[in-house]
Amino acid sequence: MSLLRSDIWVSAFVRRHNDLGNMCVVSRRGDPIAGQVFIEVDHLDRTLSLFTPAPMASRKDDASLVFQRRFNRVEPDKVRERIAREIEFDPDLWVVSVDLRGEDPGIEIVI
Repeated sequence: MSLLRSDIWVSAFVRRHNDLGNMCVVSRRGDPIAGQVFIEVDHLDRTLSLFTPAPMASRKDDASLVFQRRFNRVEPDKVRERIAREIEFDPDLWVVSVDLRGEDPGIEIVI
């Protein structure tokens, strides 16, 4: 079984968060079929966290989309610089931004 298309996964993620009352938007559209997805979480206290795709070895099966926490509650410039560097390397990536007061972005995270 293969991964779900990026555009479908992102659409479901955005809709779920907006339905929960969290402001969630697509900040950057990538490749609709296989673009990597980065999730930028604004904690509404002037800090951001960044979640990026976990290495393939961390995944339980081929069908799961698993993330790792790249930055946790850091200044916004640090996250934005990292995203800009990643876009230079992979222009097909997606960036999803969500405003979240809590700690759970609703994704599977590996340590």
